[in-house]
Amino acid sequence: MDATRCLLAFLLLLLQSIAGASSDTKHLIAARFALRDPTGALAGWAAATNRSSPCRWAHVSCANNSTGAVAGVNLYNLTLGGVFPTALCSLRSLEHLDLSANQLMGSLPSCVAALPELIHLNLAGNNFSGEVPRSWGAGFRSLAVLNLVQNMLSGEFPTFLANLTGLRDLQLAYNPFAPSPLPEKLFDLAGLRVLFIANCSLNGTIPSSIGKLKNLVNLDISRNNLSGEVPSSIGNLSSLEQIELFSNQLSGSIPMGLGGLEKLHSLDISMNQLTGEIPEDMFTAPMLSSVHLYQNNLSGPLPVTMGTAAPSLSDLRIFGNQFSGPLPPEFGKNCPIGFLDASDNRLSGPIPATLCAFGNLNQLMLLDNEFEGPIPVELGQCRTLVRVRLQSNRLSGPVPPNFWGLPNVYLLELRENALSGTVDPAIAGAKNLSTLLLQDNRFTGTLPAELGTLDSLQEFKASNNGFTGPIPQSIAKLSLLYNLDLSNNSLSGEIPGDIGKLKKLAQLDLSHNHLTGNVPSELGEIVEINTLDLSNNELSGQLPVQLGNLKLARFNISYNKLSGHLPSFFNGLEYRDSFLGNPGLCYGFCQSNDDSDARRGEIIKTVVPIIGVGGFILLIGIAWFGYKCRMYKMSAAELDDGKSSWVLTSFHRVDFSERAIVNSLDESNVIGEGGAGKVYKVVVGPQGEAMAVKKLWPSGVASKRLDSFEAEVATLSKVRHRNIVKLACSITDSVNRLLVYEYMTNGSLGDMLHSAKPSILDWPMRYKIAVNAAEGLSYLHHDCKPPIIHRDVKSNNILLDAEYGAKVADFGVAKAIGDGPATMSIIAGSCGYIAPEYAYTLHVTEKSDIYSFGVVILELVTGKKPMAAEIGEMDLVAWVSASIEQNGLESVLDQNLAEQFKDEMCKVMKIALLCVSKLPIKRPPMRSVVTMLLEVKEENKPKMKAATTLLI
Repeated sequence: MDATRCLLAFLLLLLQSIAGASSDTKHLIAARFALRDPTGALAGWAAATNRSSPCRWAHVSCANNSTGAVAGVNLYNLTLGGVFPTALCSLRSLEHLDLSANQLMGSLPSCVAALPELIHLNLAGNNFSGEVPRSWGAGFRSLAVLNLVQNMLSGEFPTFLANLTGLRDLQLAYNPFAPSPLPEKLFDLAGLRVLFIANCSLNGTIPSSIGKLKNLVNLDISRNNLSGEVPSSIGNLSSLEQIELFSNQLSGSIPMGLGGLEKLHSLDISMNQLTGEIPEDMFTAPMLSSVHLYQNNLSGPLPVTMGTAAPSLSDLRIFGNQFSGPLPPEFGKNCPIGFLDASDNRLSGPIPATLCAFGNLNQLMLLDNEFEGPIPVELGQCRTLVRVRLQSNRLSGPVPPNFWGLPNVYLLELRENALSGTVDPAIAGAKNLSTLLLQDNRFTGTLPAELGTLDSLQEFKASNNGFTGPIPQSIAKLSLLYNLDLSNNSLSGEIPGDIGKLKKLAQLDLSHNHLTGNVPSELGEIVEINTLDLSNNELSGQLPVQLGNLKLARFNISYNKLSGHLPSFFNGLEYRDSFLGNPGLCYGFCQSNDDSDARRGEIIKTVVPIIGVGGFILLIGIAWFGYKCRMYKMSAAELDDGKSSWVLTSFHRVDFSERAIVNSLDESNVIGEGGAGKVYKVVVGPQGEAMAVKKLWPSGVASKRLDSFEAEVATLSKVRHRNIVKLACSITDSVNRLLVYEYMTNGSLGDMLHSAKPSILDWPMRYKIAVNAAEGLSYLHHDCKPPIIHRDVKSNNILLDAEYGAKVADFGVAKAIGDGPATMSIIAGSCGYIAPEYAYTLHVTEKSDIYSFGVVILELVTGKKPMAAEIGEMDLVAWVSASIEQNGLESVLDQNLAEQFKDEMCKVMKIALLCVSKLPIKRPPMRSVVTMLLEVKEENKPKMKAATTLLI
C-alpha cells in the first residue's frame, strides 16, 4: 500500500513538473516578444514551440533537465530594449535572473519580489528609473544578491531593503537617489559580504555600528557626501578585502587597526579632508596591494613600516598631501611596487635606489617635492618604466646613461631641477619616448644626433640650460614633433634647413641662443606652425618671403642682425614688436649710393603723403585725447566726491576699484565679441592682475538685456567650483552692465580647436578638457540646489587657463529648475548643440545640457565643428553616426592625433554617443559621464571588482 502511494506521489510530481515546464516555455516566449532584440540574440526563443523544453535554449538553464523547470535566465549584455518583461515573474522555479548591461527602461517591476526561489537578481547597467518598489522590502524570501548599479533610480534611498535578512550582496551604486543619511539599518544585515552604495547621494557620518558587519568582504561607499571621521570599528571587520571611501568629505585622522585586517588588499580613502599622519600599522596588513590616500590634508613623516611593506604592495598613491621627510630608504626592496605617485608633497632626501628592485615599476611620479641628490643608477636598469615625472625637485648630478635609453618610457619629465651633464647618446634606445621635458636644469654639451632616431617624439623642451654646439640635423627626421623649445641655451651654428620637413610642428622656440646664418626659407613650408620665436640670436640676411605662407599667432625675430626689405605682409599691427633690434631691416625702402637725387625724390614722394596723413590723424588724435581727458576728469571728480553712479558688487575679494575697470574699457583691449556684448582684457590691481570684462549690449528691449545680466549674476555669484569660471564682481550704472571674470589665458576651446592650430591640443590635453568640463557641469546638475541648467553648452563657452584646464562659462541663459522640466518661451542654445526634444517641446532638463556636452566631446575626438561644410548638410552628430555605421568607429577619429591614443579616443567616443542619444532617458547623468570619462584611463578607475563578483 505504501509503495502504491509513493508511486502515485511520484507520478503526480512528474506531471506537475511537465506542466510547469510547458508553462515556463510559454512565459519565455512571451518575454521574448515583449523585448526589443535588434541583434537577434533571442531568435531561437521566438522560433521555439510551446511544447519544446527550454533547457537547451541559449541563455537559459534548468536545475533538472528532465523536468524542464527554468532555474536561470542570463541575458547579460545582449543590447535588449524595452521595459522589464513581466512574463519572467511567472517562472516559479527561477533562482538566477540577470538582465544587466542592456537598454531596458521604465519602472522596476514589483512582481519580481514574489518569485519564491529567486536568489540572484542583477538589473545593473540599464535605464530603469523611478523609485525602488516598497513591496520589495516585504518580498524576496530567498534573495541573496541584488544588483541595481548604474541605472537612473531616484526618490528615497531604499532603506527598507535592510528587511531582506538573507542578503549577502547589496549593490545600488551610481543611482541619483535623493540626498539622505547613510542608513544605519543596513548594518543589521549580519550576512552581508558586499555593500556597494557609491554615488548614491548619501550624507551624514559613517556610524560606528558598521563594525557589526563581520562577514563584509567589500565596502564601497565612495563618491557620496559623507562627513565626520572614519570609525575605528572598521578595523574589526576581519573579512574585509576592499575599502573604498574616496571622494567624500571625511575628516579627522585615519584610524589605527587597519594593519590587523589580514585579508585587506585594497584601501582607497582619497579625495577627502583627512588630517594627521599615516598610522604606523597601516602597511603591516599582510595582503595589502593598493593604497590610495591622495588629495587629503595628511602630513608628517611617512611611517617606517612602509619600508618593510606587505610583499604584495604594488600601487601607492599619496600625492596632494603635506607629507614631509624622506621616502623609506629601502622602499621597494620588499614589495613589487608598480605605480608610485608621491607628487605635490614636501618629501625630501634621496630617491630610494630600491624602487625597482622587483622589476615591476612602471609609473614613477615624484614631482613637486624637495627630493635631492642624483637619480639612482639602479633606475637605469628599470626597463619596465613607462612614465617618469621628477620635475620641480632639487635633484642634481648627471642622469645615468641607461636612464636616458629606457625602452618603454613614453614620458620623461626632469624639468626644474639642478641636473647636469649631457644628454647621453644612449637615448637612442628610448624608442617609445613621446615627451621629453628637460627645461630649467644645468645640462651642458651638445645635443646628440641620436635624438633624430626617436620616431615617437612629439614634444621636446630643453630651454634654460647650457647646451652648446649646433642643432642636430637629425631632428628634422622627427615627423611627429609638434613642440620644440631649445630657448635660453648657448646653441650656435645655422638653423637646419631640413627643419621644414617637420610638417606637424606647431611651436618652435629657438630664442636666446647664438644661432647664425640666414633664416631658412623652408620654415615657410610648415603650414601648421602657430608660434615661431627666433629672437635674441645672431641671424643675418634677408627675411625669406616664404614666411608669408604662415598664419602665426606669435612671431618674434627681434634682436638679430637681419637686413633688407621687410615683406609687406609683416606690416600689420600684430607684428609691431616682432622685429625690434634689427637696425638693418628696412620698412618700405632702403638707403643706396646709386642715383641719390632720384632716390631722394622717390623718398620725398613717399614721405610727404605719409606726413600729410599723419598730421591729419594727429589732429584728430589730439581732439579725441582732449575729449577723453575731460570725460576722465569729470568721472574722477564724481568718484572723488562720492557721487559716482557706478556700483561695484563683489562676489570674491577684489583689489581694484570700479574706476580702474571702467577707465580701461578701450577698444584696443577688446578680445572678443558675441551675441551678449563685448569682452575686454583689463589689467588692474597692485599685482597687475588680468581680468576679463564683459560689457553687455545696450539692447533696445531692456528686459531681455537685464534677464541675461541677472541670470549670469544669479548663477555665478552662488557657485564655487574649480571648473566654473569665477565671477569676481559686477559693475552697474543706470545704463551699463559689466561682469568682471577671472581672465582665461588660452581663450575658448572652440577658438583653440577650430580657429587656431588644433595641433596644439594633443589628446592628453583634450581628454583633460573633457573631464574638467564634465566635472563643472556635474556640479551644476547634482550639487547645486536647485539644479542649474546651463542651456548653452558649446566649445566656445568652455574656457582654457594657462595650463589648458577647462572652465564652463557664459551663464546668460542658465536656469535653476525645481522638480521636473521647465518650459521655456524661446529656444536658447547654438546650432548643432541643441537637443532634439528641446527644439520642438521647449522643455529643458539637465538632459539638454548632456546632449550639448556630447557634441563638445565629439568635437574633441573628431576635431570637426558641429556644423561645417566638410561634413555636408548634416550636423556633427548625424555625420558621426552615419560614418560609424558605414566605416566603423575609428573612421571619425581626428587623424592629427597620435595613433597611440586610439583606444582612449574610441572609449571617449562611445561616451559621447551615449550623451547624444535621441531619447533623453538614454543619456547618462553628468555624474555618470564624469565617472565613465575618468575610467577611460586605467589609473583613474575606482575599484569596482565586487560589482561583477557573485558571492552566493
